[in-house]
Amino acid sequence: MRTRLVEVVVPVYNEQRALRASITRLHTYLTRNLPYGFRITIADNASTDNTWQLATELAGELRHVRAVHLDEKGRGRALRRVWSESEADVVSYMDVDLSTDLDAFLPLVAPLLSGHSDLAIGTRLARASRVERGPKREFISRSYNLLLRFGMGAGFSDAQCGFKAVRTEIAQALLPGVEDEQWFFDTELLLLAERHGLRIHEVPVDWVDDPDSRVDIVQTARDDLRGLLRVARKTLSGAARIPVPARVERAELPRGMARQLPRFAIVGGISTLAYLLLYSLLRQVVPPLLANAIALLVTAVANTAANRRFTFGVKGSGGAMRHQFEGLIAFLVGLVLTSGSLSLLPAGVSHGVELIAVIIANALATLVRFLLLRVWVFNPKRRSVR
Repeated sequence: MRTRLVEVVVPVYNEQRALRASITRLHTYLTRNLPYGFRITIADNASTDNTWQLATELAGELRHVRAVHLDEKGRGRALRRVWSESEADVVSYMDVDLSTDLDAFLPLVAPLLSGHSDLAIGTRLARASRVERGPKREFISRSYNLLLRFGMGAGFSDAQCGFKAVRTEIAQALLPGVEDEQWFFDTELLLLAERHGLRIHEVPVDWVDDPDSRVDIVQTARDDLRGLLRVARKTLSGAARIPVPARVERAELPRGMARQLPRFAIVGGISTLAYLLLYSLLRQVVPPLLANAIALLVTAVANTAANRRFTFGVKGSGGAMRHQFEGLIAFLVGLVLTSGSLSLLPAGVSHGVELIAVIIANALATLVRFLLLRVWVFNPKRRSVR
């Protein structure tokens, strides 16, 4: 009987300092604890230091290690290259710093090898997880995953944890539908899988933040938001459909949402621009928290009125005051999120950093607002009862 094979990809870029210790530790752990065949692939993302030389040395020294070189950077690009060529039963990846406790690896891949699940992810947001990281990263991570849950209907809890595995046949079916080559690759893969009804298994992990991480948080957040908008457009247009196993059923958007989402996006885009302009003007004369509260309140009132007529098709003045009052509940959600993001910023940051923080928080608040307006404030069943 053929031994089941698991391929572990470790994407690296200029990681010569940590590479030898991490790969040696990973190889030792898997040799002693994984009851399946395994291969560790070091995927060098166009490093400019001695990382590639060290990777080839490790491949020559350790039996189950190989090295692959790419001429361009990008974690998604590295995973696409290795996963698409793999003959293993399960493909996976983990960050080179090994922030995730390796004891979670067998629970990660076992459901895939048994055929129970199609994809598996480590989650730092489960109650059973033990996580050590700073408040800034904690806030950004939770905000991003809430954005996915409320805005994209995601059922998985942690899109960004660098600890994932996929059945190879599933990975190779999904890869043509994934466009991103960088950090958003994970999220896009998971959204595409969930869109097609694939099973995603979650494993609570113990995770310790790497204080020397080189990830540009602000740039990554921008790229992720652009990626989310692109995936939303593809989903609405039907372009996100790919060939998957016959047992998979395609999910559908709730009735009316395909019409409401683009209209809400237009209103939201105009409101966001008005909010940023008003916030920038007020910021010249009042503290950031007060400027945020005033700008958000003014635009929230206008936003509720515009969505009432344009997005949800409510005509006439009946119930307008009630709608505005209930819309203020959504305003309070936005106020808490944006004020929280501002309060976490260190003293003395530039106005540009302030704007980035409120943009990210405001995007999350916007998605929460859409759900509240759709299922509560302007719910047709609720209006008909009245």
